[in-house]
Amino acid sequence: MRTFALAIAISLATTASAFAAPPVKTVESEKGPVLAAANGMTLYTYKDDQKGVSACYDQCAKNWPPFMVEGNAMPEGAYSIVERKDGSKQWAKDGMPLYFWVKDKKMGDITGDGVKGEWDVARP
Repeated sequence: MRTFALAIAISLATTASAFAAPPVKTVESEKGPVLAAANGMTLYTYKDDQKGVSACYDQCAKNWPPFMVEGNAMPEGAYSIVERKDGSKQWAKDGMPLYFWVKDKKMGDITGDGVKGEWDVARP
């Protein structure tokens, strides 16, 4: 009986991690708290995007890499998943796709905030 209960517990734990919540956290920056990926790098939104639709591809996506969904992660709360043109999946907050900025080098950097008047740090 104990073996069966242990097997169920392991199965539930494995299932929970396979469908984990978005890997985001809040970090401090010179402009206050900002949203970051689990690696601590700041996330941004793009004013040319629409809710649920990314407009950042090609050279834009090289400079502003999308915050991609890994594994079988599932949307939760304010976090949703946007399907990109190539079928890959990207995280979004309040429907707006999330991106990194290639010039940010360490946790708390927000060098992309306000670039060309089109990019904003994502707020928790």
